[in-house]
Amino acid sequence: MNVEALSIFCDVVRHQSFSRGALASSVSQSAASQAVRQLEKQLGAQLIDRSQRPWKLTAEGGVFFKGCQEIVERYHELEDAVRHLQSPAGHTVRLASIYSVGLQHLSQYVDLFRARVPGAAVDLDYMQPDHVRARVLSDQSDLGLLSFATSGRELTAIHWKDQIMVVACTLGHRLASLATQNGGVRPSELAGERFVALDRLLPARREIDKFLRRHEVEVVVTAEFDNIETVKQAVDENVGIAILPEASMRREVHRGTLFQASLLLPDGEPPLVRPLSIVHRRKRRLNPAVMEFIKLLRENSSDGPVDPDMPRLGAGPERVANTTAPPSGDRPTAAVVAARGAQL
Repeated sequence: MNVEALSIFCDVVRHQSFSRGALASSVSQSAASQAVRQLEKQLGAQLIDRSQRPWKLTAEGGVFFKGCQEIVERYHELEDAVRHLQSPAGHTVRLASIYSVGLQHLSQYVDLFRARVPGAAVDLDYMQPDHVRARVLSDQSDLGLLSFATSGRELTAIHWKDQIMVVACTLGHRLASLATQNGGVRPSELAGERFVALDRLLPARREIDKFLRRHEVEVVVTAEFDNIETVKQAVDENVGIAILPEASMRREVHRGTLFQASLLLPDGEPPLVRPLSIVHRRKRRLNPAVMEFIKLLRENSSDGPVDPDMPRLGAGPERVANTTAPPSGDRPTAAVVAARGAQL
Protein backbone atom coordinates (compact mmCIF):
# COMPACT_ATOMS: atom_id res chain seq x y z
CA MET A 1 0.00 0.00 0.00
CA ASN A 2 1.50 3.35 -1.01
CA VAL A 3 0.58 7.01 -0.65
CA GLU A 4 -0.02 7.42 -4.39
CA ALA A 5 -2.72 4.72 -4.34
CA LEU A 6 -4.34 6.34 -1.30
CA SER A 7 -4.28 9.71 -3.06
CA ILE A 8 -5.89 8.23 -6.19
CA PHE A 9 -8.62 6.61 -4.07
CA CYS A 10 -9.33 9.96 -2.38
CA ASP A 11 -9.58 11.75 -5.73
CA VAL A 12 -11.96 9.11 -7.11
CA VAL A 13 -14.23 9.45 -4.07
CA ARG A 14 -14.13 13.27 -3.98
CA HIS A 15 -15.05 13.51 -7.66
CA GLN A 16 -17.46 10.55 -7.43
CA SER A 17 -16.05 9.36 -10.72
CA PHE A 18 -13.17 7.12 -11.77
CA SER A 19 -12.54 9.19 -14.89
CA ARG A 20 -12.56 12.57 -13.12
CA GLY A 21 -10.59 11.17 -10.20
CA ALA A 22 -8.00 9.78 -12.59
CA LEU A 23 -7.75 13.18 -14.29
CA ALA A 24 -7.23 14.89 -10.91
CA SER A 25 -4.47 12.39 -10.10
CA SER A 26 -2.90 12.69 -13.58
CA VAL A 27 -3.26 8.96 -14.29
CA SER A 28 -5.35 6.94 -16.73
CA GLN A 29 -8.81 5.74 -15.77
CA SER A 30 -7.52 2.16 -15.98
CA ALA A 31 -4.69 2.96 -13.57
CA ALA A 32 -7.11 4.56 -11.13
CA SER A 33 -9.40 1.53 -11.24
CA GLN A 34 -6.46 -0.83 -10.71
CA ALA A 35 -5.20 1.24 -7.76
CA VAL A 36 -8.57 1.02 -6.01
CA ARG A 37 -8.89 -2.71 -6.67
CA GLN A 38 -5.39 -3.26 -5.31
CA LEU A 39 -6.35 -1.41 -2.12
CA GLU A 40 -9.47 -3.57 -1.79
CA LYS A 41 -7.36 -6.71 -2.26
CA GLN A 42 -4.84 -5.64 0.38
CA LEU A 43 -7.57 -4.70 2.85
CA GLY A 44 -9.71 -7.74 2.11
CA ALA A 45 -12.76 -5.49 1.90
CA GLN A 46 -14.85 -3.88 -0.80
CA LEU A 47 -14.50 -0.10 -0.68
CA ILE A 48 -16.77 0.81 -3.60
CA ASP A 49 -20.08 -0.86 -4.50
CA ARG A 50 -19.91 -0.96 -8.29
CA SER A 51 -23.21 -2.81 -8.64
CA GLN A 52 -25.12 0.48 -8.29
CA ARG A 53 -25.37 3.33 -10.78
CA PRO A 54 -23.92 5.66 -9.75
CA TRP A 55 -21.59 3.63 -7.58
CA LYS A 56 -21.47 4.25 -3.84
CA LEU A 57 -18.96 3.86 -1.06
CA THR A 58 -19.48 0.85 1.19
CA ALA A 59 -19.44 1.33 4.96
CA GLU A 60 -15.83 0.15 4.94
CA GLY A 61 -15.06 2.55 2.11
CA GLY A 62 -16.46 5.50 4.04
CA VAL A 63 -14.31 4.76 7.08
CA PHE A 64 -11.25 4.20 4.89
CA PHE A 65 -11.80 7.41 2.91
CA LYS A 66 -11.98 9.54 6.06
CA GLY A 67 -8.70 8.13 7.32
CA CYS A 68 -7.06 8.31 3.89
CA GLN A 69 -7.66 12.06 3.60
CA GLU A 70 -5.80 12.66 6.84
CA ILE A 71 -2.92 10.35 5.87
CA VAL A 72 -2.46 11.88 2.40
CA GLU A 73 -2.71 15.40 3.73
CA ARG A 74 -0.21 14.71 6.49
CA TYR A 75 2.18 13.11 3.99
CA HIS A 76 2.06 16.19 1.75
CA GLU A 77 2.70 18.40 4.78
CA LEU A 78 5.79 16.34 5.67
CA GLU A 79 6.92 16.42 2.06
CA ASP A 80 6.60 20.21 2.01
CA ALA A 81 8.48 20.48 5.31
CA VAL A 82 11.41 18.42 3.98
CA ARG A 83 11.53 20.45 0.76
CA HIS A 84 11.44 23.64 2.77
CA LEU A 85 14.46 22.53 4.80
CA GLN A 86 16.30 21.85 1.56
CA SER A 87 15.16 25.14 0.04
CA PRO A 88 13.90 27.75 2.52
CA ALA A 89 12.62 29.85 -0.41
CA GLY A 90 10.26 27.11 -1.53
CA HIS A 91 6.92 28.31 -0.15
CA THR A 92 4.18 28.11 -2.79
CA VAL A 93 0.51 28.95 -2.34
CA ARG A 94 -1.80 27.27 -4.86
CA LEU A 95 -4.71 29.61 -5.54
CA ALA A 96 -7.77 29.06 -7.75
CA SER A 97 -9.98 32.05 -8.49
CA ILE A 98 -13.08 32.97 -10.43
CA TYR A 99 -12.16 35.15 -13.40
CA SER A 100 -14.04 38.26 -12.31
CA VAL A 101 -11.81 38.92 -9.30
CA GLY A 102 -9.43 40.33 -11.92
CA LEU A 103 -5.89 39.46 -13.01
CA GLN A 104 -4.48 42.94 -12.37
CA HIS A 105 -6.02 43.18 -8.90
CA LEU A 106 -4.82 39.74 -7.78
CA SER A 107 -1.38 40.32 -9.27
CA GLN A 108 -0.95 43.14 -6.75
CA TYR A 109 -1.58 40.69 -3.92
CA VAL A 110 0.88 38.21 -5.43
CA ASP A 111 3.60 40.87 -5.68
CA LEU A 112 2.92 42.04 -2.13
CA PHE A 113 3.02 38.47 -0.81
CA ARG A 114 6.39 37.83 -2.43
CA ALA A 115 7.70 41.05 -0.87
CA ARG A 116 6.33 40.11 2.55
CA VAL A 117 7.61 36.51 2.35
CA PRO A 118 10.78 36.65 0.22
CA GLY A 119 11.26 33.60 -1.97
CA ALA A 120 7.58 32.67 -1.84
CA ALA A 121 5.45 32.10 -4.91
CA VAL A 122 1.78 31.88 -5.80
CA ASP A 123 0.47 29.49 -8.44
CA LEU A 124 -2.63 31.33 -9.60
CA ASP A 125 -5.22 29.79 -11.90
CA TYR A 126 -8.48 31.36 -13.13
CA MET A 127 -11.45 29.09 -13.78
CA GLN A 128 -15.21 28.63 -13.50
CA PRO A 129 -16.77 28.56 -10.00
CA ASP A 130 -17.48 24.80 -10.02
CA HIS A 131 -13.90 24.13 -11.05
CA VAL A 132 -12.60 26.32 -8.21
CA ARG A 133 -14.58 24.23 -5.71
CA ALA A 134 -13.38 20.98 -7.29
CA ARG A 135 -9.74 22.08 -7.20
CA VAL A 136 -9.97 23.01 -3.52
CA LEU A 137 -11.84 19.85 -2.53
CA SER A 138 -9.34 17.64 -4.38
CA ASP A 139 -6.39 19.44 -2.72
CA GLN A 140 -5.08 20.61 -6.07
CA SER A 141 -5.42 24.16 -4.74
CA ASP A 142 -4.84 25.36 -1.19
CA LEU A 143 -7.30 28.22 -1.47
CA GLY A 144 -10.11 29.39 -3.71
CA LEU A 145 -11.73 32.79 -4.29
CA LEU A 146 -15.51 32.56 -4.84
CA SER A 147 -18.55 34.79 -4.70
CA PHE A 148 -21.63 34.01 -2.58
CA ALA A 149 -19.80 31.11 -0.92
CA THR A 150 -20.99 29.62 2.36
CA SER A 151 -19.33 27.21 4.76
CA GLY A 152 -20.57 23.64 4.64
CA ARG A 153 -19.57 20.07 5.40
CA GLU A 154 -16.71 20.17 2.91
CA LEU A 155 -15.69 23.82 2.56
CA THR A 156 -14.86 26.60 4.99
CA ALA A 157 -15.62 30.08 3.64
CA ILE A 158 -13.80 33.10 5.10
CA HIS A 159 -15.45 36.41 4.24
CA TRP A 160 -13.07 38.62 2.28
CA LYS A 161 -14.92 41.64 0.88
CA ASP A 162 -18.31 42.96 -0.26
CA GLN A 163 -18.44 44.52 -3.71
CA ILE A 164 -21.13 47.14 -4.30
CA MET A 165 -23.40 46.42 -7.29
CA VAL A 166 -24.22 49.22 -9.72
CA VAL A 167 -26.31 49.75 -12.87
CA ALA A 168 -24.31 49.56 -16.10
CA CYS A 169 -25.55 51.38 -19.20
CA THR A 170 -24.30 53.33 -22.20
CA LEU A 171 -23.30 56.97 -21.80
CA GLY A 172 -26.28 58.14 -23.84
CA HIS A 173 -28.87 56.10 -21.94
CA ARG A 174 -31.65 57.91 -20.10
CA LEU A 175 -30.49 56.31 -16.83
CA ALA A 176 -27.11 57.97 -17.26
CA SER A 177 -28.85 61.35 -17.40
CA LEU A 178 -31.01 60.56 -14.37
CA ALA A 179 -28.00 59.37 -12.38
CA THR A 180 -26.03 62.49 -13.28
CA GLN A 181 -28.88 64.70 -12.07
CA ASN A 182 -29.81 62.74 -8.92
CA GLY A 183 -26.59 61.02 -7.91
CA GLY A 184 -27.93 57.62 -8.86
CA VAL A 185 -31.09 55.78 -9.92
CA ARG A 186 -33.92 54.29 -7.89
CA PRO A 187 -34.84 50.64 -8.45
CA SER A 188 -38.29 51.72 -9.69
CA GLU A 189 -36.62 53.66 -12.51
CA LEU A 190 -35.34 50.36 -13.97
CA ALA A 191 -38.88 49.12 -14.63
CA GLY A 192 -39.53 48.13 -18.24
CA GLU A 193 -35.87 48.43 -19.26
CA ARG A 194 -34.24 45.91 -21.58
CA PHE A 195 -31.95 43.93 -19.31
CA VAL A 196 -28.80 41.86 -19.93
CA ALA A 197 -28.86 39.21 -17.24
CA LEU A 198 -26.36 36.75 -15.86
CA ASP A 199 -26.97 33.05 -16.30
CA ARG A 200 -29.73 31.66 -14.07
CA LEU A 201 -27.31 29.14 -12.53
CA LEU A 202 -25.06 31.86 -11.11
CA PRO A 203 -25.73 32.94 -7.50
CA ALA A 204 -25.36 36.61 -8.46
CA ARG A 205 -28.29 36.25 -10.87
CA ARG A 206 -30.48 34.86 -8.12
CA GLU A 207 -29.59 37.72 -5.79
CA ILE A 208 -30.29 40.33 -8.48
CA ASP A 209 -33.65 38.70 -9.27
CA LYS A 210 -34.56 38.79 -5.55
CA PHE A 211 -33.58 42.45 -5.39
CA LEU A 212 -35.80 43.35 -8.35
CA ARG A 213 -38.74 41.35 -7.00
CA ARG A 214 -38.37 42.98 -3.58
CA HIS A 215 -38.73 46.38 -5.23
CA GLU A 216 -41.55 45.13 -7.49
CA VAL A 217 -39.53 45.93 -10.61
CA GLU A 218 -40.04 44.02 -13.84
CA VAL A 219 -37.42 44.22 -16.57
CA VAL A 220 -37.32 42.73 -20.07
CA VAL A 221 -34.49 40.18 -20.21
CA THR A 222 -33.02 40.41 -23.68
CA ALA A 223 -29.95 38.22 -23.19
CA GLU A 224 -28.37 35.93 -20.61
CA PHE A 225 -24.64 35.26 -20.33
CA ASP A 226 -22.50 33.27 -17.91
CA ASN A 227 -19.74 35.86 -17.56
CA ILE A 228 -19.28 39.53 -16.75
CA GLU A 229 -17.14 40.43 -19.75
CA THR A 230 -19.80 39.38 -22.23
CA VAL A 231 -22.52 41.16 -20.23
CA LYS A 232 -20.51 44.39 -20.41
CA GLN A 233 -19.98 43.92 -24.13
CA ALA A 234 -23.72 43.42 -24.63
CA VAL A 235 -24.45 46.60 -22.67
CA ASP A 236 -21.93 48.46 -24.83
CA GLU A 237 -23.77 47.17 -27.92
CA ASN A 238 -27.01 48.62 -26.49
CA VAL A 239 -28.61 45.21 -25.92
CA GLY A 240 -29.79 46.46 -22.53
CA ILE A 241 -28.70 47.64 -19.10
CA ALA A 242 -27.20 45.36 -16.42
CA ILE A 243 -26.44 45.20 -12.70
CA LEU A 244 -22.79 44.35 -12.07
CA PRO A 245 -20.11 44.73 -9.37
CA GLU A 246 -18.71 48.25 -9.35
CA ALA A 247 -15.16 46.87 -9.26
CA SER A 248 -15.71 45.09 -12.59
CA MET A 249 -16.77 48.36 -14.26
CA ARG A 250 -13.69 50.47 -13.53
CA ARG A 251 -11.87 49.87 -16.79
CA GLU A 252 -14.87 50.78 -18.94
CA VAL A 253 -15.78 53.81 -16.80
CA HIS A 254 -12.19 55.05 -16.92
CA ARG A 255 -12.11 54.66 -20.71
CA GLY A 256 -15.49 56.34 -21.07
CA THR A 257 -17.10 53.40 -22.86
CA LEU A 258 -19.78 52.65 -20.24
CA PHE A 259 -21.61 54.53 -17.49
CA GLN A 260 -22.24 53.22 -13.98
CA ALA A 261 -25.07 54.47 -11.81
CA SER A 262 -25.36 53.94 -8.06
CA LEU A 263 -28.57 52.37 -6.78
CA LEU A 264 -30.51 54.80 -4.55
CA LEU A 265 -32.23 52.73 -1.88
CA PRO A 266 -34.73 53.62 0.86
CA ASP A 267 -33.26 54.65 4.21
CA GLY A 268 -32.20 51.65 6.25
CA GLU A 269 -31.96 49.23 3.33
CA PRO A 270 -28.47 47.75 2.96
CA PRO A 271 -26.77 48.10 -0.42
CA LEU A 272 -26.86 45.31 -2.98
CA VAL A 273 -23.45 43.64 -2.79
CA ARG A 274 -21.54 40.68 -4.17
CA PRO A 275 -19.71 39.01 -1.26
CA LEU A 276 -16.34 37.44 -2.06
CA SER A 277 -14.89 34.70 0.13
CA ILE A 278 -11.66 32.79 0.58
CA VAL A 279 -12.44 29.07 0.71
CA HIS A 280 -10.43 26.04 1.75
CA ARG A 281 -11.25 22.41 2.43
CA ARG A 282 -12.71 21.94 5.89
CA LYS A 283 -10.36 20.38 8.46
CA ARG A 284 -7.40 20.89 6.12
CA ARG A 285 -4.20 21.90 7.90
CA LEU A 286 -3.01 25.13 6.31
CA ASN A 287 0.73 25.67 6.16
CA PRO A 288 2.25 28.99 7.35
CA ALA A 289 2.61 30.38 3.81
CA VAL A 290 -1.09 29.82 3.10
CA MET A 291 -2.07 31.36 6.43
CA GLU A 292 0.10 34.39 5.65
CA PHE A 293 -1.58 34.80 2.27
CA ILE A 294 -5.04 34.67 3.87
CA LYS A 295 -3.91 37.30 6.38
CA LEU A 296 -2.65 39.53 3.58
CA LEU A 297 -5.93 39.27 1.65
CA ARG A 298 -7.99 40.13 4.71
CA GLU A 299 -5.77 43.08 5.58
CA ASN A 300 -6.46 44.45 2.10
CA SER A 301 -10.18 43.85 1.76
CA SER A 302 -11.07 47.05 -0.08
CA ASP A 303 -11.39 47.20 -3.87
CA GLY A 304 -8.89 50.04 -4.10
CA PRO A 305 -5.15 49.71 -4.74
CA VAL A 306 -3.40 47.19 -2.51
CA ASP A 307 -1.54 48.84 0.38
CA PRO A 308 2.16 48.65 -0.48
CA ASP A 309 3.26 49.68 3.03
CA MET A 310 3.90 46.16 4.26
CA PRO A 311 6.99 44.86 6.09
CA ARG A 312 9.52 43.00 4.00
CA LEU A 313 10.75 39.98 5.93
CA GLY A 314 14.35 39.83 4.78
CA ALA A 315 15.65 39.25 1.29
CA GLY A 316 15.77 36.29 -1.00
CA PRO A 317 15.20 35.09 -4.56
CA GLU A 318 11.69 35.57 -5.90
CA ARG A 319 9.84 33.00 -7.93
CA VAL A 320 7.53 34.13 -10.68
CA ALA A 321 3.91 33.28 -10.03
CA ASN A 322 2.32 30.85 -12.42
CA THR A 323 -0.71 32.84 -13.54
CA THR A 324 -3.13 31.29 -15.96
CA ALA A 325 -5.28 34.15 -17.23
CA PRO A 326 -8.16 34.30 -19.68
CA PRO A 327 -6.99 34.52 -23.29
CA SER A 328 -6.73 37.99 -24.77
CA GLY A 329 -7.47 39.15 -28.25
CA ASP A 330 -10.55 40.03 -30.23
CA ARG A 331 -13.83 38.62 -28.92
CA PRO A 332 -16.94 37.77 -30.94
CA THR A 333 -19.80 40.21 -30.47
CA ALA A 334 -22.05 39.49 -27.51
CA ALA A 335 -25.02 39.00 -29.83
CA VAL A 336 -23.22 36.12 -31.52
CA VAL A 337 -21.67 34.08 -28.72
CA ALA A 338 -21.38 34.10 -24.90
CA ALA A 339 -17.64 33.94 -24.45
CA ARG A 340 -16.68 31.94 -21.39
CA GLY A 341 -14.58 33.96 -19.01
CA ALA A 342 -15.08 36.34 -16.12
CA GLN A 343 -17.47 34.17 -14.18
CA LEU A 344 -19.28 35.43 -11.11
